[in-house]
Amino acid sequence: DPIKVAEGRTLGDPETVHYGLVPRTNRGIFSVNELPDLAERIQVALLNVLEERDIQIRGYRLRLPLDLLLVASANPEDYTNRGRIVTPLKDRFGSEVRTHYPLDLPDEITLLRQEARTTWTDAGGHERPLIPEHLLDIIARYTRLVRDSQHVDHRSGVSARFAIAALETVAASAVRRAATTGEERSAARVCDLPAVVPASRGKVEFADAGSDSDDERETEILSHLLRRAINETFRSRLGGLDLSGLQNHFESGEVVESGDMVTGEQLLAQVGRVPRLAEMLGRLGVPEGEESPQQAAAAVELALEGLHLTRRLAKDSQGGRTVYGA
Repeated sequence: DPIKVAEGRTLGDPETVHYGLVPRTNRGIFSVNELPDLAERIQVALLNVLEERDIQIRGYRLRLPLDLLLVASANPEDYTNRGRIVTPLKDRFGSEVRTHYPLDLPDEITLLRQEARTTWTDAGGHERPLIPEHLLDIIARYTRLVRDSQHVDHRSGVSARFAIAALETVAASAVRRAATTGEERSAARVCDLPAVVPASRGKVEFADAGSDSDDERETEILSHLLRRAINETFRSRLGGLDLSGLQNHFESGEVVESGDMVTGEQLLAQVGRVPRLAEMLGRLGVPEGEESPQQAAAAVELALEGLHLTRRLAKDSQGGRTVYGA
């Protein structure tokens, strides 16, 4: 410590030692994130900490016994400019824990609820956006489909941040619609999902991309997987429900227009009275007594998209505008 030397102490005086992070963590837990990024000479310095449980200070006849737990994390994927964990150090760790993606869909949804940031400190006076249960289901299924896709590089994988970013994008799209149209409360709907594809494109490495990636093809792959996720959610939650009443609305040539700038009230006004709406909301996880026009609009739009994906309704999409018809 140069300050202590300046006070008159000699360089060999143990009082001049400046203790680093490791000695200061004595009787504690010392955590190192991304251990391979540490230079190998620094990793070697940790050998004595793990083996002899002490630390030596260069230039001093001093050994400090340490009582600490060393925890380190490392990505199993090796990147071009990335280092490695030196073998002697890796051998001295007591145990190795390999993490994995959520195995079950409910765990994926729980992770989304826990980690996604869907509120902002300054949202222009708008309430927290309403994220219906079925949209969480769609995003979780979409993430799992992308992970399992043969077109995706499985060595790089698809992290939990992929799903988190997708949910945050959907929430932001809903807030944007409310701020633009003056909607009383923002609520995410199926029409907000297309924004997920370009937002998530940079978080996926494709196995057969080569040096020159085909953006149009990769976007189509992600769009196809998103449609599959919507279809799976529709079949899982609304499968077997009689939606003929909603289909009958289109028999006389009526159309329903939706889109990222169409409010929930405008959507419901076009559809009119929806038979079995209460049962539909119940299946989509809306608790009894908490039904709202926003929840109803989100449910109706899922039903319309599901009817289209099961080839019972036609759909024409252009830009941010979607028209459903017979």
